[in-house]
Amino acid sequence: MQENNGRSTWGSRLGFILASAGSAVGLGAIWKFPYMAGSNGGSAFILPYIVLTVLIGFVLLFIEMSIGREARAGSGQAFGRLVNKRWNCVGLLSVLTGFLILAFYQVIGGWCLNYMFDACMGHGLITDTSKLGEYFGQFVSNGAMSITMQLSFLALTAGVLIFGVQKGIERVSKILMPLLFVMMVVLIVRGLMLDGAWKGVEFMFKFDASAFTSGSLLNALGFSFFSLSLASGAMMNYGSYLGDDVSMPRSVAWISFLAVMAALLGGLMIMPAVFAFGLDPSAGPGLTFVTMPAVFAQLPMGQLLAVIFYACLVVAALTSAISIMEMSVQYLIDRFGMSRTGSITWNTVLLVLLGIPCALSFGSMSDVLFFGKTFFDILDYMTSNIGMPIGGLAIAIVGGYLAWPAMRKQLHMNETVPAWLESFVKISIKFISPAVIVVIALAGLLG
Repeated sequence: MQENNGRSTWGSRLGFILASAGSAVGLGAIWKFPYMAGSNGGSAFILPYIVLTVLIGFVLLFIEMSIGREARAGSGQAFGRLVNKRWNCVGLLSVLTGFLILAFYQVIGGWCLNYMFDACMGHGLITDTSKLGEYFGQFVSNGAMSITMQLSFLALTAGVLIFGVQKGIERVSKILMPLLFVMMVVLIVRGLMLDGAWKGVEFMFKFDASAFTSGSLLNALGFSFFSLSLASGAMMNYGSYLGDDVSMPRSVAWISFLAVMAALLGGLMIMPAVFAFGLDPSAGPGLTFVTMPAVFAQLPMGQLLAVIFYACLVVAALTSAISIMEMSVQYLIDRFGMSRTGSITWNTVLLVLLGIPCALSFGSMSDVLFFGKTFFDILDYMTSNIGMPIGGLAIAIVGGYLAWPAMRKQLHMNETVPAWLESFVKISIKFISPAVIVVIALAGLLG
């Protein structure tokens, strides 16, 4: 199905929701959420995250996608079409932000691939977490292996995009997203059968006021934005493919719900098992790659469970990477009239050139520093603390002030929206969301 302007569209509302949910879920749900929860008091982080996602994340996601559908363009051109051409520079920054995110994100995707292959071979299932830490360090510092896995992950991403929106992104999302949730449920059921596993559930959902801090609230704010893939431009691009016959509020509500559910399921996959074996829930980013192999090593059929777990990580990483790369692919198509194949080729080549230094940042280039940060870390810092906050503010300003009538039209399109909901969206996007974005940005810059 094509619009009159020749732009691709989603074949179905379900395909749009699953693809968008896949973009939002990403590695955040399985890799980042459990260690963020573990390091920030469990429920003291989780409950505020859910509330903030419902009250703020939903609104910002609705506005971002509505800008894309109203302008029939990705972030590189949508701002310019709705306001004036001078705003295209802000949109271009969003495209660049997403592109740079994928430059280092593909490295982590490569790690997931490596661990899945290792699990298939029965390697890495060791009970001693100190040895697992050494195992992880040896792998990421092995330039040849790390780059090989990174390039394999990037090839998978580009391979899906070559088939386009409906035959590539949508078709793959309809398979991978249900598969992801099924695999997560299998692991959750097995984990909850362990002695002592319920302590992990209580850690996640039994509110402990003593664990609540300003830091846990701030981290919940940041993760709420991260978990919905906000302000990187990917969701705006996906919104631009959506036909006018679909209710945007209902679709965004489903995407937000699936993103929150995926994060909670990710926590339930890991926390019960961590508590059952007396491991440290605040192990940080190494929780997935260092702690979990020790859990699988002690379980019956541990190798099979490890394969399923790391397959979940690969699926989550892939669906998110697809959405990010599609944004820059579509930008070159829109801006320079490239063919899809040509745009994918250019993007892939440039991502390889940027991705290799990111992969080597943990090995031979670990001593190459920019402002005290490795190449990997500097890209992470620039996108998280500069690019995404600017993109988020632009969405709030354009949606709340400069193009509010168009956003109101999107809110009421194919939907009878109560007055209170319109008022809530308007207040949130004009006042609450910008304030939250500024707070998160300042905390990131000063932290």
